This record gives sequence, structure tokens and C-alpha cells, in this order.
Amino acid sequence: MKNNPVFTFVLAVVFVISSSVLYAHCDTKDGPVVADAIKALEQNNVNYVLKWVQPAYEKEIRDAFDLAKKVRVRGPEARELSDNYFFEILVRLHRAGEGVPYTGVKPVGTPIDDKILAADKSIELGNLSPLENLVTADRQAELKKRFEKVMLLKKFDLNDIGAGREYIEAYVQFFHFAEGEEGGHKNEHTENAGHSGSVSWILSGIFFITTILFASLYIRRK
Repeated sequence: MKNNPVFTFVLAVVFVISSSVLYAHCDTKDGPVVADAIKALEQNNVNYVLKWVQPAYEKEIRDAFDLAKKVRVRGPEARELSDNYFFEILVRLHRAGEGVPYTGVKPVGTPIDDKILAADKSIELGNLSPLENLVTADRQAELKKRFEKVMLLKKFDLNDIGAGREYIEAYVQFFHFAEGEEGGHKNEHTENAGHSGSVSWILSGIFFITTILFASLYIRRK
């Protein structure tokens, strides 16, 4: 089977298509949600992550946090398991608050759209230079407006969860516009869901192509 040219072709198609799929970063281990989860566990302060979820999910996050803290002190393996458990719970509830299906926490190194990376870098640097060549001139004024709101809200009190959520809202609106969304109503999670939907169509297409190819091969051999 492995030396079959049809099998080789299908593997090549899968590799090319899957390598071209990009994700938003809210559900990756490189992303800001997991980064805040790590801070919360290391600093023993759940407030680092509460801004990422709606008030209805606060109790579940607090309970998951407390459980993770109890388990992670039992050794390296227990720490890894408990941390991953907390990441999964947090990302799942974060996405549930956006009305988007949960597809798991993606590993470190998952491909991320260049505009998302540039938008993050802009916030880190405090200027829009990373996005300079990625957003058209006619969109720069609105981009700057959203960016300034993000920077204005960025230094919120960690213990003021409401202020934290206000910052995240501005953060999301900035990212969406940078990615090309006009009104900013479609958030990064919806965008990621769109990628997930694309993956489903891609896999369906691969299955269809594979079926046709193997059927053709079978008929030839007969």
C-alpha cells in the first residue's frame, strides 16, 4: 500500500492542504488564553483568566483552577496533566461564551495567520508598525482608532474583572479589523470556526477523491 502511487498522491494532497490551514490563536498553547492560564497557576491567582470567560462560567473556572492547584503539586506528571486539564476547561468555556464549537487546545507551533501575529506584536510594542504593510491605507484610520482603545484599556486592574472583560472586547475588535472584518462583529473565534468548517470540507473532499481513486484502481485490476 505504501508504495502505491495512488496512496502517495493522497498523502501528498493531505499534507499540502493541512499545511495551508491557519488558525486563530485563542485555542493554541502559544496563544494569550493559555498564557494567562499559566500565569494564573504560577501566581496562584485565577483573576488572570476570568476576563476570558463570561460571568456564567466563573464558578466552573474557579472550581477547575482549585482542582488543578491541588493536583499539580503531586509531581511533574501530575502537574502536566492538571495544567492541561485547566487549559482545556478554560479554552472550552471561552469558546462556549462566543457560541463557537470547541475543537481542542492546539499544540505549540500551530500555524497562525500573519495578521494575528502582527496585531499581537503591535500591542506588545505599543505601535502599529508590524501591521503597516498588512492593512491597506484606507483602513489605517479605523485600525488606529481601535488600537488606541486597546492601549487605553490595557493597564486595567487585575482584580477588576469587568475592566478586564472590557479590554478583551476592545482587543477582539482590534484583531478582527486587522484581519479584514469591516464591522468587527465576527470575532476571532468565529473566524477559527470558519477554519474548522473549511477543514471539514477539506477532509470530505479528500475522502471523496480517495474513494474515486481507489475505485478506479480496483476496476483496473479487475
